[in-house]
Amino acid sequence: MEAKAKTLGGSLLVPSVQELAKEPLVKVPTRYVRHHHGFSVASSVSAVPIIDMQRLASKDSSDHELEKLHFACKDWGFFQMINHGVSCSLLEKVKEETQELFKLPMAEKKKYWQEAGDIQGFGQAFVVSEEQKLDWSDTFFLITLPHHIRNPNLFPTLPLPLRDTLEEYSREVKNISLKTLNFMAKCLRMEVEDMKALFEEGIQSVRMNYYPPCPQPEQVMGLTPHSDCHGITFLLQINDVEGLQIKKDGAWMQVKPLPNAFIVNLGDTLEIVTNGIYKSVEHRAVVNSEKERLSIATFLGPNLDGDMGPAPSLITSETRPRFTRISVADYNNNFFSRELKGKSNLEQYYI
Repeated sequence: MEAKAKTLGGSLLVPSVQELAKEPLVKVPTRYVRHHHGFSVASSVSAVPIIDMQRLASKDSSDHELEKLHFACKDWGFFQMINHGVSCSLLEKVKEETQELFKLPMAEKKKYWQEAGDIQGFGQAFVVSEEQKLDWSDTFFLITLPHHIRNPNLFPTLPLPLRDTLEEYSREVKNISLKTLNFMAKCLRMEVEDMKALFEEGIQSVRMNYYPPCPQPEQVMGLTPHSDCHGITFLLQINDVEGLQIKKDGAWMQVKPLPNAFIVNLGDTLEIVTNGIYKSVEHRAVVNSEKERLSIATFLGPNLDGDMGPAPSLITSETRPRFTRISVADYNNNFFSRELKGKSNLEQYYI
């Protein structure tokens, strides 16, 4: 069990930014300052497409909503999903208990801290050298599904009621993730079985994000610009502080989350599976000087035991594969053993 979970790789241990931010800082410590990271202010608030899950599932409106979904995936790689079927009461529980998790005293958090060779628990991922610049954030990352590859020392020991809430939440988000992927297959006229074979028994993970206030927010990055490696990501905004930005037509745009909607984005895996028709999109998180920001991202990736490449039903004598096939375990290991840097991980798989 543990061997499979650890195919996601490890990360160097780093200090808690939340604890650091409690100090009366005037300047940000050097390791977080990014003078040359090309920081540019977001040009506008991004009106990302809005997709209605109820309309996708309705016979009367599904065709029109599928067209909207296809446009969102092809031109944006991001959309907000409303009427998704996850109850408001469950979303509120997730929001409240995520905040409570980050309020735990440091002595309690240490029980859930990352261990060498693993990225699950409190800490940061993608830290591969002592010279590397760090993000102004703390994360809590864990594998949620399938059950048999959960860390036996982490998920079962989570405080209640968070453990039970995450159990229900992970199940609900897995359900709407698979529905969304199947609708995408319809948009692409792709065999639904090609999508199911990859993701039905896929690996689901959750990352809770805490971005503390920063005395010099213009000099740090809450989360380094990157594209996700997974198939699809469902992000839930925990509080009312904005910070997610996406790269659209070469410019950064701020996303304004809708209440109780999911912000959905496509990952590199889906770009590979769709043979480049749908594209993953770079995004980042910025911070501010006054308020903390919290969010929870739920990722669904392909089955760890398989391999992946462009869906067979999308490949014809006229349409050649644009990406090589690779084992999912190797693909994950490649991604989690490097620094985050745009879409650089995907580039190695182009044919």
